[in-house]
Amino acid sequence: MFNYEQAFSRNIGWLTIQEQQKLRRCRVAIAGAGGVGGIHLLTLSRLGIGNFNIADFDTFEIHNFNRQSGAMMSTIDQEKVKVMQSMALDINPELDIKVYGQGINETNVDDFLAGVDIYVDSLDFFALNARKMVFKRCYEMSIPVVTAAPLGMGCAYLAFLPGQMSYEQYFRFEGKSELDQYIQFLIGLSPGMLQQGYLVEQSALDFDAKKGPSTPMAVNLCAGIAGTNVVKILLQRGDVLCAPRGLHFDAFRNKMVKTHCRFGNNGLQQRMLFRLAKRMVTKG
Repeated sequence: MFNYEQAFSRNIGWLTIQEQQKLRRCRVAIAGAGGVGGIHLLTLSRLGIGNFNIADFDTFEIHNFNRQSGAMMSTIDQEKVKVMQSMALDINPELDIKVYGQGINETNVDDFLAGVDIYVDSLDFFALNARKMVFKRCYEMSIPVVTAAPLGMGCAYLAFLPGQMSYEQYFRFEGKSELDQYIQFLIGLSPGMLQQGYLVEQSALDFDAKKGPSTPMAVNLCAGIAGTNVVKILLQRGDVLCAPRGLHFDAFRNKMVKTHCRFGNNGLQQRMLFRLAKRMVTKG
């Protein structure tokens, strides 16, 4: 017989009993149920979060096996949201999980974000239009946002909080071509570019084909860093770095940097980094 208090009793100590019960009442929205999205859902379920809205239109394929929690031989061709919903309910059968199997679009984004305490971004790197739409609505609805990007064998973390610098103010996409927006997103996520030095197969990163390499270590690091900041934001306990400040930890490089792009991607250093990154991406 499932018992919430027993299931999450080992959280107590780092959390108070009252804080655990608060998390039980919280609702978290996660768009994307693949690599980071799947492990975010499972991590936050084990944390004792009681309510979720999850969205993804995709199904599991064999190339997902290296990093996606729900990707197994038994789940090939199954809907990611349904598989992850089942896995989360196996941890906590009392969960209230609303599933959006068509993904997020302009017709359902408000419903997806209704009653949400925090949004954890898990959309594919190349899903720029969907991400801009969701971040914009979060800002307008005063919903805090946490994003943790798996880069190389590390995690680049950013948060966007109500009343602080917005997603667009930070990344500066307006007037940019699609390729330039991808580069803007990359350098905004990781101003330190810690991952770049050990990319041993340059051809694996292909912006034209909208694909890039990934590792299971990175998505697990993302879940830990994002989950910790979800706790701090929901419980209003601890210092939360938010844009224009961020964090990048790379386990391969044995390095961690706190980033600060005061003017977002419009700052001099970021504009120089953009030119360098574009030369790398276009190979000239």
